[in-house]
Amino acid sequence: MHAITIPEPGGPEALVWAEVPDPVPGEGEVLVDVAASAVNRADLLQRQGFYDPPAGSAPYPGLECAGTIAALGPGVSGWAVGDEVCALLAGGGYAEKAAVPAGQLLPVPSGLDLVSAAALPEVTCTVWSNVFMVSHLRPGETVLLHGGGSGIGTMAIQLAKAVGARVAVTAGGPEKLARCAELGADILIDYREQDFVEEIRKATDGAGADVILDIVGAKYLERNVRALAVNGRLAVIGLQGGVKAELNLGALLGKRGAITATSLRHRPLAEKAAIVAAVREHVWPLIADGRVRPIVDRTLPMPEAAEAHRALEASTHVGKILLVTSASA
Repeated sequence: MHAITIPEPGGPEALVWAEVPDPVPGEGEVLVDVAASAVNRADLLQRQGFYDPPAGSAPYPGLECAGTIAALGPGVSGWAVGDEVCALLAGGGYAEKAAVPAGQLLPVPSGLDLVSAAALPEVTCTVWSNVFMVSHLRPGETVLLHGGGSGIGTMAIQLAKAVGARVAVTAGGPEKLARCAELGADILIDYREQDFVEEIRKATDGAGADVILDIVGAKYLERNVRALAVNGRLAVIGLQGGVKAELNLGALLGKRGAITATSLRHRPLAEKAAIVAAVREHVWPLIADGRVRPIVDRTLPMPEAAEAHRALEASTHVGKILLVTSASA
């Protein structure tokens, strides 16, 4: 098969479409003929040499894929050759074939095409686990989503609205904010022109956000705490704004607030399987009935992964950027 390899870390040009050995499904795994994968920030870090996949995982980038089951490994039940699936991966999505633990498989939702399904696993698992399983967003609460136009953001807007929450977003510029509004965002904050702490306080009569989903990290830590409501929950899932910051514990105590920080890639298989099962139970019905949908900015042939990385780095996209193989034709 062919896959996107990284002979040497570097810029987008470091991504090389090359012939590599076919994966073989092990105990509890299935082999998927990949139709599409999606580009995530973690892939950019891996390309630069900063975020290696877990030991034993495929060395190629790609944290999710969609395709058709080609073979079952030992001990797999409940799936059959020919099933159309999407999957959460620890790596290896930028390839024509991928070996996937069966617990990380999801059926393609009813009414959705196979390529678009590749936009779902990472964002649905990230949003559901952090906003709902960890931060316990409830109907009537206010959630602040940083990066509202991202793949994570566009999914989080829809899921939060589906459960009856009030949604605030930050995004760069009126065009992205308009797209967030189309998806249901109630409070629109241009982080380039506005102070999100001030705006969220104005919009909530001084109360603040009950839940904040943050992709920025250190740069926003102090302001995120100020933007929290009493008993608020801050979930940090990205470090685009750095890794180190001072925290006034007195301010956090005054809010009776909680800060969590999580990632999916290096979790044990059992934890990933539990998140995937929760997503299938709670999110898949919302997709099947049309209340939630993947937002796809563009698709590119998988050998053009370098161009996809440039597009993600430019941050002009809204939603997900997908890479498609010849199997998607």
